[in-house]
Amino acid sequence: MKKMDFKTRCQGWAFKIRRTPVRYCVLALALLLVTLIWIYPFFWMVSASMKTTTELFSKGLDLIPDQFSLDSYYDAWIKGGFSDYFMNSVVTTIGAIAVVLLRCSSCGYILSQASFKGKGLYITILVATFFIPHGTTIIPVSQISTSLGLMGTRIGVILALAGGGQVMAVMLYKSFFDKTPRSLYEAGVIDGASFPRIFFSIMLPMSGPVTATVTILTFMNSWNNLLVPLVFMMGNPEIKTLPVGMMAFSGAYATDWAGMAAASTITLIPVIVCYICLQKYFISGVAGAVKE
Repeated sequence: MKKMDFKTRCQGWAFKIRRTPVRYCVLALALLLVTLIWIYPFFWMVSASMKTTTELFSKGLDLIPDQFSLDSYYDAWIKGGFSDYFMNSVVTTIGAIAVVLLRCSSCGYILSQASFKGKGLYITILVATFFIPHGTTIIPVSQISTSLGLMGTRIGVILALAGGGQVMAVMLYKSFFDKTPRSLYEAGVIDGASFPRIFFSIMLPMSGPVTATVTILTFMNSWNNLLVPLVFMMGNPEIKTLPVGMMAFSGAYATDWAGMAAASTITLIPVIVCYICLQKYFISGVAGAVKE
């Protein structure tokens, strides 16, 4: 008797769950409970941003404040300078995404379609860099940026955020291009298109789902990055980003918890909006790149 694979068994279990309402209800309630536990900290943060500091400590874990107040958002956005920090984060994040997409897509295309000596060794070294902690490279990155005159500039922050190995992005593009029919590349060659022209005219437009996936990953990494902007803003606080600006709410003797909650909510809103808009392409991009 042939042994069923894991996928077939999962489909059988799902069929049994659909056929038994009791099991379905139990599973739905369990998943709902896990979901509520998972998203409770986010709702608490939003609730805390609308409370006063006194109420924040007196009400404990209650989600509904006695009086809804948006004073913390006003203090964070106007008095705390988050309007400027927000624009700095937008500029650096968009710049980092543009650099990462161009660099990683072309690198993945070359590794997939081109043949050269040492290709396997290069891929091995590239994947090995995935295990190097990001914080350990900040010293050479800052030294190189200083020698190039990029320290304390937005361009320096953008290049530092986008200049890492980006191994996952490269391998996602390579895996996608590996699964692209070879006939498309050959058709471009027959029509007289060059190697770069095939990439920009045929391959890159087809990689929309992977591009969306890499965009989300790069957006989250650049938007939430604290270390790189903190190092590069030395001597130029005008390029301060949102994660760095949140440090102002925590002082040596006191912490404005309501203001920090409001600042955190402001910081998270673009991430949530980005994921909601691109989640369909994100899932299809990961599935299309890793399926066999």
